[in-house]
Amino acid sequence: MPKSNLDLVCECDNFPYYEDNRAAYTESLNNYHAFRVSGCDATLGYVLNSVIDKFPWSKHWAIDSAAKTLTLLTPADADPTLRSKLVAESIGDAVKQGSFEVLKGWRNENYPVFGPGGEYLLEMERCASCLFGIVTYGAHMTAYVEDATELKIWVPRRSKDKQTYPSMLDNTVAGGMCTGEKPFECIVREAMEEASLPEDDIRPKITARGCVTYHHVRDPRAGGETGLLQPEVEYVYDLKLDASVVPRPGDNEVEEFKLLSIPEVQEALARGEFKPNCAVIIIDFFIRHGLLTAENEPDYLDIVARLHRRLEYPTASHCQK
Repeated sequence: MPKSNLDLVCECDNFPYYEDNRAAYTESLNNYHAFRVSGCDATLGYVLNSVIDKFPWSKHWAIDSAAKTLTLLTPADADPTLRSKLVAESIGDAVKQGSFEVLKGWRNENYPVFGPGGEYLLEMERCASCLFGIVTYGAHMTAYVEDATELKIWVPRRSKDKQTYPSMLDNTVAGGMCTGEKPFECIVREAMEEASLPEDDIRPKITARGCVTYHHVRDPRAGGETGLLQPEVEYVYDLKLDASVVPRPGDNEVEEFKLLSIPEVQEALARGEFKPNCAVIIIDFFIRHGLLTAENEPDYLDIVARLHRRLEYPTASHCQK
């Protein structure tokens, strides 16, 4: 059965809403421990109970089974460097233990963890972020070609050897933001690395179009353990290209790029060919370009609301200062 646009949004933003079903929300949370850092009065993520049971926690961690919390214990004067070091040591022990499939996708990229007010608390290896359920940040860009008659989108197919979502369709360019990286610089970097788009040509043409937020629960397509949480903020960009400009794979993450018409993209969405979070970025693109409207989409209000979920964790501003 073809997937509707709302089906696709719900597939990505698939953690229960407290307001919709308090029982389901509470039941889901029972499967997790809240990740906290001493001295910070906030839940920074949720760790699956099975991860709590298997992870080689050191003396720097406290587990409260009754309160269902996991706390990184640090001195009162601890700084991000010390917190990051302690977390890295524990993740390194877990890698040596070999108990977690997701840690086999080591990236040598660090993701930041923020506390209330956007305070930078620590960083951790990217592939471990889903074990802790922290908020992660990324940038996604849709490159398109438009003439007087139609609009077409450049759509890449992920490599069949990718650990996560192999062979699925993706956004033209997308990537995670490492510690200290700004959204715009992230998308420029990814455009060069993934699509071989020259920086000098595209930098002045990329347009910021807002952001999409969701709370995702990983399924088998993500690779590795299922049930891990991924609350994410994705900054969204558009790039209108001349018909003569052809994106080409710049690394081993993309097999090919195809220029697809809007009906072809809609059919691929309905077949479930897009990576879940990339599907919602495409739907957001359709809304912003007037292709998906209140007049042609019966679930329009639900879709628009679900594309901008208010996350229940501290988040950070990436405003240039």
